[in-house]
Amino acid sequence: MHDDSHRGRTSVGAGLELAESSAAGAVAIEPLALRRAMGRFATGVAVVTALDDAGQPVGITVNSLASVSLDPPLLLWSIDRRSTSWPTFRDAASFAVNVLAADGGALCRRFSRRESDRFAGVPWRRGPLGLPLLHGSLSQLACRVWARYPGGDHEIIVGEVLSAEGRDGEPLLFHQGRLAPDAP
Repeated sequence: MHDDSHRGRTSVGAGLELAESSAAGAVAIEPLALRRAMGRFATGVAVVTALDDAGQPVGITVNSLASVSLDPPLLLWSIDRRSTSWPTFRDAASFAVNVLAADGGALCRRFSRRESDRFAGVPWRRGPLGLPLLHGSLSQLACRVWARYPGGDHEIIVGEVLSAEGRDGEPLLFHQGRLAPDAP
């Protein structure tokens, strides 16, 4: 570690920095340093979908997806509470997870933008509980909300998996701020 006290930061190597916090000597990491560090961890990419109050499909791209338990079958994901999709997912009793295939770069980008109708021209079908399931996904999991937890500027949503289906294929990956392989 290298002390950079004139800047209120301590370097821990490999370009990672800690920022001194005013709370009783606690240390907080700089947001950009955390983003860079976590960007080195490759993740899969999924589109989480639900129905709004009018029964219209809503979806958002996520890479914060993890299996939690096999008994009962649980998974979790998180959503930024500043997202335009947040009100729908905050109020939804169920959601679907659509794990994207390697050729899903266009879907990934579409559902990560602020578009009024992200589903326009996207092939999908209604699955269990009427949830939107995207055609071409590697896996599709229908879930009922099990629990919600605060997570800083995000909410962590745990879902009980009610159904799961999938197919063989290569996944779309996200690594260091880019889709890999370079998806169209």
